[in-house]
Amino acid sequence: MNGRAGDRVLDNMRVVYLGGLGRSGSTLLERLLGELPGVCAAGEVVHMWQRGIVDNERCGCGEPFAKCPFWSRVGQEAFGGWQNVSQERVTELRESVDRTRFIPMLAGPRLATRTRRQLAEYTDYYLRVYRAIGTVSGSQTVIDSSKHASLAFCLSRRPDVDLRVIHVVRDSRAVAYSWTTKVARPDASGESYMTTYPPVLAAGQWNMQNGALQILGRRGTPILRIRYEDLVSEPARTLAAAARFAGVRVGQADLDFVSTQDDVPCAVLHQAHTASGNPMRFSTGPITIRSDERWRQAMPDSHRRTVTAMTLPLLSHYGYVGRAA
Repeated sequence: MNGRAGDRVLDNMRVVYLGGLGRSGSTLLERLLGELPGVCAAGEVVHMWQRGIVDNERCGCGEPFAKCPFWSRVGQEAFGGWQNVSQERVTELRESVDRTRFIPMLAGPRLATRTRRQLAEYTDYYLRVYRAIGTVSGSQTVIDSSKHASLAFCLSRRPDVDLRVIHVVRDSRAVAYSWTTKVARPDASGESYMTTYPPVLAAGQWNMQNGALQILGRRGTPILRIRYEDLVSEPARTLAAAARFAGVRVGQADLDFVSTQDDVPCAVLHQAHTASGNPMRFSTGPITIRSDERWRQAMPDSHRRTVTAMTLPLLSHYGYVGRAA
């Protein structure tokens, strides 16, 4: 959370939604955006209802969700306390409207009356949280890195939110390899690991999430596509472009936390109250920004060929075909 320029919380809350498939660099982008004035990085709000409210996993500040002063104030502002939120009802509504299989319906011109009511109730939970985050942090812009395209479609149907989607994309082969690796989750008190996918399933998810966000853009939702590879090679330039898209006014001094040492990009990060997300959300202080290219040597050739074939149309569209394989 930064919130250095929280003059007034917009009635029409500005939400910058980071979309795409996990393992594509969204946490890095969120942490960098969260350092800008008037911006609050909230983490993956889609998982907050279970992992935060019910499971009491750790906030990015290190405290359990229930003991984090920031999220306690957000819950009080939004609902009079988290005890007044029915996680079961949120889950029920999510199952009814916020699933990838519902994207064709959400992209259509009309919704059934019952679906409209469910969608309005479901997104009300999010808007109340976003507005409370804005009020508590003093920020005009909230970053939600939930990534799921279906939630972006749900939010896009609300005229009372200024929704701007940053589509974070990464080479499908790098993403598929990353999903096969075992990564510890320091969020929970016990031993826990992030979900893993076999390459075929990861490739299918990569196609589905990225393709859905392109459909969302054609429906009129403002979308900026950022490639992971560009973010890690030129973080300051990429961050400045993201800030312009998000409507966040920044000067050069606001970007000075991103620099280069020995030709390697780096940044200085402060503590952030992120509700859920990649383990990098716990990082503070100076960090080095490097591209993770382990897949080029470690990914089996059979996996690489399969993922390339399955994702070739979008790989070409995003400019990845022709790179060293």
